Amino acid sequence: MSATFTAEPIETYLAFWIKELGWDLQVRFAPYNQVFQQLLDPESLLARNRDGFNVVLVRFEDWSRFGDAGAHDLEENVDHLISSVRTAAGRFRSPLLVVLCPSSPKFLSDPERAALVERLEARIESSLAGVSGVYTATPAELNQLYPVPDYHDPDGDMLGHIPYKPAFFAALGTLVARKIQALRMTPYKVVVLDCDETLWAGVCGEDGPQGVVLDEPRRALQEFMLAQHQAGMLLALCSKNNDEDVVETFRVHPEFPLRLEHFITRRIDWQPKSTNIVSIAEELRLGLDSFIFVDDNPTECAEVQANCPEVLCLQLPTERDRIPAFLRHVWAFDRLRATAEDRERAALYLQEIERGRLEKKSASLEEFLAALNLQIEIAPMRPEQLPRVSQLTQRTNQMNFSCIRRSENEIQALLRDGKAECLTVDVRDRFGSYGLVGVMIFEAREDALALDTFLLSCRALGRGVEHRMLARLGQTALERGLSRVDARFVRMPRNSPALKLLESVGSKFAEPDGDTIVFRFPADYLAALKYVPNGPKPAAAPVRRADASSSTRRAVDYNRIANELATAEQVLERASARNRNKMAPAPGGDAPRTDLEKQLAEMWAELLGLPSVGIHDNFFDLGGHSLLAVQLLSRVRQTFHVDLSLEVVYGGPFTVAELAKAIDVEQIEHAGADYEKILEELEGLSDEEVRALLEKEQQ
Repeated sequence: MSATFTAEPIETYLAFWIKELGWDLQVRFAPYNQVFQQLLDPESLLARNRDGFNVVLVRFEDWSRFGDAGAHDLEENVDHLISSVRTAAGRFRSPLLVVLCPSSPKFLSDPERAALVERLEARIESSLAGVSGVYTATPAELNQLYPVPDYHDPDGDMLGHIPYKPAFFAALGTLVARKIQALRMTPYKVVVLDCDETLWAGVCGEDGPQGVVLDEPRRALQEFMLAQHQAGMLLALCSKNNDEDVVETFRVHPEFPLRLEHFITRRIDWQPKSTNIVSIAEELRLGLDSFIFVDDNPTECAEVQANCPEVLCLQLPTERDRIPAFLRHVWAFDRLRATAEDRERAALYLQEIERGRLEKKSASLEEFLAALNLQIEIAPMRPEQLPRVSQLTQRTNQMNFSCIRRSENEIQALLRDGKAECLTVDVRDRFGSYGLVGVMIFEAREDALALDTFLLSCRALGRGVEHRMLARLGQTALERGLSRVDARFVRMPRNSPALKLLESVGSKFAEPDGDTIVFRFPADYLAALKYVPNGPKPAAAPVRRADASSSTRRAVDYNRIANELATAEQVLERASARNRNKMAPAPGGDAPRTDLEKQLAEMWAELLGLPSVGIHDNFFDLGGHSLLAVQLLSRVRQTFHVDLSLEVVYGGPFTVAELAKAIDVEQIEHAGADYEKILEELEGLSDEEVRALLEKEQQ
């Protein structure tokens, strides 16, 4: 992490989320206010980060901290930031998140400056939107998800350039964690929705289609799901109802944001919902761990959870007004960037359903493939295809030789020096385009073409595409004067179809190598490979059940996050409580003797994450450091209205007792100054004038 201000207080909340989400990550901070150096220096902390996430926090106000930067200066700095991020993106191995943080209310009090800041934020967001491996967050997004109205800490900003209060650092840490989780997780593909009391208020079978109501919470739910559909999620209906009642309900309610045509399929009957979800998964040829199920009924959620543990079950809040906020804070719906294939997913799966119908009508696999009129295009990867290529490495399992997951940055790094190459595979047939469904990354070595990645989306399997891909590799090897193609297979829970392909092509070329198998295919043998469909049509692949991968995803309790960790205040409280619980009791010290010492002892304990402190315990012996001291003095100023300098911290033993004395002295001196001022104002007044002033003051 690199920031234009002192950002270390965010570590408490990032550490909370790292533990909450079970990540194996550590937080490291770059030197103070060196954002541009960190982006441009090839030896910087961010540049050396190879298996993590880089975060840059930028506050425009900091660029004028040591001088009054005008509009032109701000614009120059913004342009420099955009240029530096673009340069860094081409070099960094880890994804980069640029978070624009709010300036102080005073800085934004000038309407012209506030408008300029808003325009510059939009410029950064739009300029970086298409940069691979770079993601942004704005103050508007942060305020929409985790609002903290009183966010600025003027005392902390002045003393140690810590511009925000703890609640805002909790919000900022939560947003950063949420973005990282979106980058780490395998995205869900299908949302299965109940109807009665979920999509609408009422029961269409009892109240009649005309009797159900679209109240505001359900309208928000439908609008949310429509946005998910537009971003590439598939929607399906699963309801215990009569199908004609549900169809009629949609027909007589044109005000519904969701229409029947938005749903890829539906199961409206009296079967258990888990049975119907399995049926939908079979129809779409997707694993159950790609599904989210949304229902208002806890019994239905429990039934699906018991019989389909891979499915993420979301039970809507019983307090209906909480539904919109609940959905906003289900992190499983988060998408940082949608590819063209994501936006076309519904159309692609509708085509796949049509292919399934044709397959059922065909007498043999050969007849089916002939009727498809398959067209396969294999070509070098274009820059705009990089997000989709990275996405496929994250999602594709069945036809994946090595199962290496790669970010956009990692793929760019592989290709940058020109040694590795990437070929993409686009497929289309009589029903339409499959999109970009295959990827091959390889490197030409002294005597062989060595495969790094070979994968093909499951919707294109069993149609000869994988054979055409292998043949292309053989042809490429021959063109380079190489004698072999080396394909390394790494056994994973789901990629047995890949091993079957390799063995069917040439099991005699297999060489076991520890936990892997290397297939050393002669280049001319592979180049001549042809796919000859014969025999009966293959049986439909079984729906994928729980395995190590899906159980890992289930470890994230999205329901708990949406219900209990949806505000900055909730995160602040949980993180502080966790710190207090994990710390050993403080060294024995004397108990507070005055109300002031009691208040200060509680303040110290909260800030240090301790159950209690004694009034003679040294702040630094308890684990305190300079940044915490700045935060402490800021709280003292806000609570007791005294202006203490850092000399109080470093001038001698820094204890609760000594701090209480310093506050008393400051308050007495302040009171004495007020007394002298009062005497000056009263001098020369008559007794009657003084009495009149006193009566007015008493009133």
